[in-house]
Amino acid sequence: MTGGQAMLAGIVTAMFALAAPPLQAQSQPPEQQAAPRFRSSVDIVTIAAVVRDRKGRFIPDLSQKDFEIVEAGQRRDILDFRAEVNGPVKLAVLMDVSGSMRMAQRTTDARRAADHIFLNLAAGDQAAVFSFDTMLSEVQAFTSDRAKLQAALTEIDPPFGQTSLYDAIAATSRMVADASKSGPRGLPQRSAVVVITDGVDTRSRMAPGEASQVASGIDVPVYIFAAVASVDDPRASEDERRAAAASNLQELARNTGGELFISTSPAQASIAARQIISELRHQYVLAFEASPRAGWKPLEVRTRKENWVVRARSGYGGTEPAFNSEQEAAGAAVSSGPATVRISPDVIRRRQ
Repeated sequence: MTGGQAMLAGIVTAMFALAAPPLQAQSQPPEQQAAPRFRSSVDIVTIAAVVRDRKGRFIPDLSQKDFEIVEAGQRRDILDFRAEVNGPVKLAVLMDVSGSMRMAQRTTDARRAADHIFLNLAAGDQAAVFSFDTMLSEVQAFTSDRAKLQAALTEIDPPFGQTSLYDAIAATSRMVADASKSGPRGLPQRSAVVVITDGVDTRSRMAPGEASQVASGIDVPVYIFAAVASVDDPRASEDERRAAAASNLQELARNTGGELFISTSPAQASIAARQIISELRHQYVLAFEASPRAGWKPLEVRTRKENWVVRARSGYGGTEPAFNSEQEAAGAAVSSGPATVRISPDVIRRRQ
């Protein structure tokens, strides 16, 4: 390690040490714990990781030496490390209200899935409700009031129009990251987007990989509920279109550190909701020095045991996908009606 790197590591270690509560404080209620403050800059990158065994059980009590960060095939030094246990979460529930959600009981199933998420929130957690077709609407701003969140589900517009699924995911991820960083207990590593959809996209400007790159680059995991009837389950269906859509969604979610859940019953939705909230409460957060090279930088987080499964974002530091002038014009006109297809957080429809 050079003298400059040693000095940088020492500064970062000192910042983590000042921010971190004593080890015994981990058993206190979340509101009594000191808020961890990873000082973000162009030089330091933090990455949150969830570690499970092959049976899906969390692996507790890991230390820095149990992890390895690999960037573009090169091992990176871990400058600091901490375990997050039972901390507050902040998530956006993104509801698909496109026309395809009219089929069967999809809208009812989607609302039940959202309700399962809210039932698993604790007193210190926050959530917001957004809906989308080819436009993105804020139905309920971030709140800890479970009654308001549940009431918001009844205020969502009836299903109509086409679907800009990937655009909506990217825009919502940006807003969640901004909301997490701006709050007094900003904890971007415990933030997430939960998308409840039938999985069909018809009008996005972004490809699945572009949307996942946006979310991965700001370390916001995306969890996706595919609310479908049993006969439409892509795992059992011979419909190639549905199978391809499910594959795209799974890759998108996993690249951000999230996961795809295919829910065909209330029991499956309940299990998935518990898993999502539990993952956000049990994370390891690692810090390392950002690479000076330009462009997207792929990441892989490894552990010392091959049979442990690590879930973390797939990269950082890339620029967001570019749009041509025609697409930008569509974005500028997003408030003019459902024919527009570009979704931007700067022009989101908000309820008064």
